[in-house]
Amino acid sequence: MKFANAQATTYNDTVVRQFAIMTVVWGVVGMLVGVIIAAQLAWPELNLGIPWLSYGRLRPLHTNAVIFAFGCCGLMGTSLYVVQRTCQVRLFSDKLAAFVFWGWQLVIVSAAISLPLGYTQGKEYAELEWPIDILITLVWVAYAFVFFGTVGTRKVRHIYVANWFYGAFIIAIAMLHLVNNASIPVGFMKSYSAYAGVQDAMVQWWYGHNAVGFLLTAGFLGMMYYFIPKQAERPVYSYRLSIVHFWALIFTYMWAGPHHLHYTALPDWTQSVGMVFSLILLAPSWGGMINGIMTLSGAWHKLRDDPILRFLIVSLSFYGMSTFEGPMMAIKTVNALSHYTDWTVGHVHSGALGWVGLITIGSMYYLIPRLFGQKQMYSMKAVEVHFWTATIGIVIYIAAMWIAGVMQGLMWRAVNTDGTLTYTFVESVKATFPFYVLRLTGGLLYLSGMVIMLWNTFKTATAGRSVTVTIPAAVAHA
Repeated sequence: MKFANAQATTYNDTVVRQFAIMTVVWGVVGMLVGVIIAAQLAWPELNLGIPWLSYGRLRPLHTNAVIFAFGCCGLMGTSLYVVQRTCQVRLFSDKLAAFVFWGWQLVIVSAAISLPLGYTQGKEYAELEWPIDILITLVWVAYAFVFFGTVGTRKVRHIYVANWFYGAFIIAIAMLHLVNNASIPVGFMKSYSAYAGVQDAMVQWWYGHNAVGFLLTAGFLGMMYYFIPKQAERPVYSYRLSIVHFWALIFTYMWAGPHHLHYTALPDWTQSVGMVFSLILLAPSWGGMINGIMTLSGAWHKLRDDPILRFLIVSLSFYGMSTFEGPMMAIKTVNALSHYTDWTVGHVHSGALGWVGLITIGSMYYLIPRLFGQKQMYSMKAVEVHFWTATIGIVIYIAAMWIAGVMQGLMWRAVNTDGTLTYTFVESVKATFPFYVLRLTGGLLYLSGMVIMLWNTFKTATAGRSVTVTIPAAVAHA
C-alpha cells in the first residue's frame, strides 16, 4: 500500500451549498406552478383571461422548473459533493464550478421569462429557444469539465459507482441536447427544427425518453448509491450488482423511446423495437431498486426513527413501481388503452414526485446540515411531517390519475351496436372533473411539504455557518 504525500487541502463546498439552497427554492417554485395548472384544469377560468397565465404557457414552465431547476440543481449539487468525497480531491476548477452555478441559474430565469411569453420550440422537455439552448450547452460543457476533471485528478484508484451514474447522465444529456435541439434560427427567439415530420417526432422522443432515462433515472441513481449507504451506515448491498445494473440500464434505455409513438406514422418495426427494449428495461431497473432497498439489511429498525432514511427508501419503492408500470404501458395492447389519457400523467408523477422528488429531498436533508456545520436539520419533527405530507399527497395524486386515465380510455373506446361512439369527448372531460380536484389536493399536500422544507432549510442555514472540510493529507491508494 502506497501513500500520496499531498499537502492537505479543502473541499469546495461553496458551490454545493449554493446548489442545495436553490434546489429547495426551485422545488417550491416548480411545485407551485404545478398546483396552479392543476387548479386550471379543474376550473379553467382561473387563468383570468391572461395569456401569460394560460395552461399552454405555464405547463412547460412547470415541467422545466421541476426537471431542470429543481432536479438538475439537486443533481449538480450532489454530484459535485459526491465526486470530491469519493475521489478525495478538490473540484477540478473553482471558477468553472462557479460559472456552472450562475450560468445554470441564468438558464432557469431565462426559461421563467421566455416560456410564459410564448417563446417555445414546441418540443416536450426541450421547449427553450435557440439562444437559451446555446447557453445550456456552454454551462453543460463547463459542468462536464469540472466533474470529469475531478475524476481524472482523483487520489484513489477506484471510481465509485455513483460517479459512473453521474458521468453517464452528463455525457448522455449532452449528446441528446445537441442532436434534438439542432435547429435553424429565423429570428432572435424563433427557430425551426432541422428535422421534419416523423423524423422530428422520432428524434424528439429519443431525446424525451432518454431525458427521463439519463437525467431523471441515471443521475438520481448516482444520488441513491451514495446517500442511502451513508444515511443507513451500511455498505451497498451488492457492489457487483451495481455494476451490472449500470451497464444493463445504460445500454437498454437508449432504445426505448419509440414506445411514445405507438399507433403513429412511425414505422411499425420501430415501435416494436421500442416496446421490446422497454420490457427488457424492467430487469436492470428492478436490480437497482433491490440493491438500494437491500442495503438496509440489518438496519431495517432505523426506518422507525429516521425520516430521512424513510424518504430515501420510499423513493425506491416509487422507482420500482414506476419502472414496472412504464414497460407495461409500452406494450401495444395496453398502450391502446392508456395513450393520451391521464394514466400517463399518473405514471409520470409517480416517477417525478415519488422517485425524483423523494430521493432529492432525502439527499438534501442529509447534505444541508453538514454544509452548515449542524448535526441535523433545525427541526426533525418538520422533516417527519414533510415525509407524511409528501407521501400522502403522491398517493392521492397518482391514484386519482390512474382511475381517471383508465376511465377515459374505456369511455373513448366504447361504441354502440351501430358503431357510433357511446360517449362524446366532453362527457369524458366532465366525468374526469372529481379526479382533477383530487389531483389538486394531492399537489397541494406535496407543495405544503416543500414549503415546510424551505422553512426548515432557512432555519438550519441561519443557525449554522458555512464549514470547510479538509481532505486528508495522506490518502491511501493501490
